[in-house]
Amino acid sequence: MLPEKAPEQKFEGWVILEQLGHKRLGGYVREETIAGRGFLRIDIPDEGEKMQATQFINPDTIYCITPVTEPMARAVALRNKPTPVERWELPAPEPARRQQRLAMFDPDGDEENPEPF
Repeated sequence: MLPEKAPEQKFEGWVILEQLGHKRLGGYVREETIAGRGFLRIDIPDEGEKMQATQFINPDTIYCITPVTEPMARAVALRNKPTPVERWELPAPEPARRQQRLAMFDPDGDEENPEPF
């Protein structure tokens, strides 16, 4: 007779999470299921009671998880703030886009009102 398999325990707690690609985060982690797949949710604290970010991470990208105390995880979080959006991913500010549109209709810039509409 085979021994019974113990029920799986879900991990939850304060950690330092290291991902492949040298990304290091501190925060509170727990397991979550999204679209039938397992992910780790990490809530990354900011100063005080505010949250910097919440990220859902594929466990296949994790190099190391170190359980730590809350103060240690908060200290790592403040030194390794995630940047969810990089500047190059955002559209150009409106004045720059307007200049680009104007240049399409008047490449030499010698007309007073080059917009066709």
